[in-house]
Amino acid sequence: MSSLAEALRSAPVVLDGGLATLLEARGHDLSSALWSARLLRDDPGAVEAAHGEFFRAGAQVATTASYQASFEGFAAAGLDEDDTVRLLRESVACARRARDAEAPGGWVAASVGPYGAVRADGSEYRGDYGLSVPELRAFHRPRLAVLAEAGADVLALETIPCLSEVEALLTELEGSGHPAWVSLSAVGTRTRQAEPLAEAFAMAADVPEVIAVGVNCCAPADVLPALTATATIRPAVAYPNSGQAWDAESRCWTGVSAFHPDDVRAWVEAGARLVGGCCRVGPDDIRDLSRALGRWS
Repeated sequence: MSSLAEALRSAPVVLDGGLATLLEARGHDLSSALWSARLLRDDPGAVEAAHGEFFRAGAQVATTASYQASFEGFAAAGLDEDDTVRLLRESVACARRARDAEAPGGWVAASVGPYGAVRADGSEYRGDYGLSVPELRAFHRPRLAVLAEAGADVLALETIPCLSEVEALLTELEGSGHPAWVSLSAVGTRTRQAEPLAEAFAMAADVPEVIAVGVNCCAPADVLPALTATATIRPAVAYPNSGQAWDAESRCWTGVSAFHPDDVRAWVEAGARLVGGCCRVGPDDIRDLSRALGRWS
């Protein structure tokens, strides 16, 4: 099996959609602060089945259920460090089992969510942490180490809202030798803290482990403006949410979906080589996106 970086040189690769969205649709309660990471402890088979469903829909990459998983988050749920390491590894194992069963030529991306995800208060869409770069590095370091050794093909450093967290993650990544993509949650050409996206992508250009840069969990309409900021630094990654709004207090989505799979053509023309969806994007959407990509290419 070729590396994901090698595959991007020849054709766009289809990512999966919103794992938590699918798990909720299958009747699982994700209302706790651990979100989908709770099922790594309570029902890993459900996580594996969800990955398999996305692969059958045409996804070539499974993104693990580790977005909300952290040592701090699991500790708050009563789990010790050994349990946390085991569950982080299990997140990769679930995706690998689904990949081997449904799409042997595919890849597994270990999700590394932002610091705000552990707060479960929507701050990953604001970036108002009040933490320094060294503090953010200390938070991310142990989880990165476990996921990098767990057998994933790539790390997905995703939904990053601010430049300070980009800097922290890239500093920890550099020299590790493990491939990763860097994806921000953005509005137009700005981070969630209104900083230029181009600055984040420029920082990533100096880190050889980065195979792609781009955006995720933004509105679909924000993908093309954001991709203009990637220039030719790296291949681009684009996997927006449905365009609906997240209410962190009531923990629900509001509004109507604006995710249109046929938009993939414009994303690829703008430089995207990893394309898919995020929250509220299900297997049917990924199937349609994959078919649209096939029709065009």
